[in-house]
Amino acid sequence: MKITKTAIEGLLLIEPQIFTDSRGYFFESYSKTKFADAGIDIDFVQDNQSVSCKNSVRGLHGQSNPHAQAKLVRVIKGRVMDVAVDIRTGSPTYGQYETFELSSENQLQLLIPHGFLHGFIALEDDTIFAYKVDDYYSKECEIGVKWNDPALNIDWGVTAADALISPKDDILPEFKDFKSPF
Repeated sequence: MKITKTAIEGLLLIEPQIFTDSRGYFFESYSKTKFADAGIDIDFVQDNQSVSCKNSVRGLHGQSNPHAQAKLVRVIKGRVMDVAVDIRTGSPTYGQYETFELSSENQLQLLIPHGFLHGFIALEDDTIFAYKVDDYYSKECEIGVKWNDPALNIDWGVTAADALISPKDDILPEFKDFKSPF
């Protein structure tokens, strides 16, 4: 398992070691021991999965304390452009984001620590996305920012007219009006 630091402190790209043969492939998508050996001490408590059609945007979401969530995310089928936004007050990269293409082909994973908003756009129909989280969902702790916020200026590769957005995500605040709990 190869763990690579990104330009934003704490945000890690994880490349599993994949074993292939004539039958297909096998890899460990998570190993508590290997993560601990790399200095990652996260106690994951729940796995979530979503299916999305092309141009579906999910995010930008997060949870505040006392139910903040670290996430280990990956694509089981299809492709996404994954986005993580640093919302840690005082961080030198506050308000900055990174994007990564995660796919069933490259099998890359992203470890998103507490203090980030997260979202993705499905680049293919029937994209299956998996989340491993270290705390349970809490409606009272939900936070978020509009996916197409002008201050963040994320290039999602899709127009607002073509993006498929949930009504809940469509009414999230803009970043300029967002008060980070971190």
